[in-house]
Amino acid sequence: MSFTHLDDAGHARMVDVTAKQPTVRSATARGLVRCSAAVVDALRDGAVPKGDVLAVARVAGIQAAKRTPELLPLAHVIGVHGVVLDLVITDDGVEVEATVRTADRTGVEMEALTAVSVAALAIVDMVKGLDKATSMDDIRIVAKSGGRSGDWRRPGEAD
Repeated sequence: MSFTHLDDAGHARMVDVTAKQPTVRSATARGLVRCSAAVVDALRDGAVPKGDVLAVARVAGIQAAKRTPELLPLAHVIGVHGVVLDLVITDDGVEVEATVRTADRTGVEMEALTAVSVAALAIVDMVKGLDKATSMDDIRIVAKSGGRSGDWRRPGEAD
């Protein structure tokens, strides 16, 4: 078995994508920030003492998508051409969804996951004074399109 991110001596390497043609690609990731009922009420009422939680989380997630190669050592520096970050307050907490798009040589799955993760971290940071038990859950890729492997959707995920 060969590993794409290891050289013949077993050392980590970045895969060379120079010869690949840029194509339009997208990836969508989702996650949940689980909050107590009191935090959900504060979010719905706009009463979180630190301010507008969803606005901060949205900007944090978009910024994170663009900075993914700084966090993941083998991720390629690519053009992040679009990020849509949706946040929905539910009875369980905040559902976070990020869709990242590019026209480049490699996919944006890591950028989508990073956007969701950092948006979720921002939410936790903003509400931790109200509920220290707030947690992040089930961060995952739900769909991707483009590239050599084509389109994929996680079974059982709704659009």
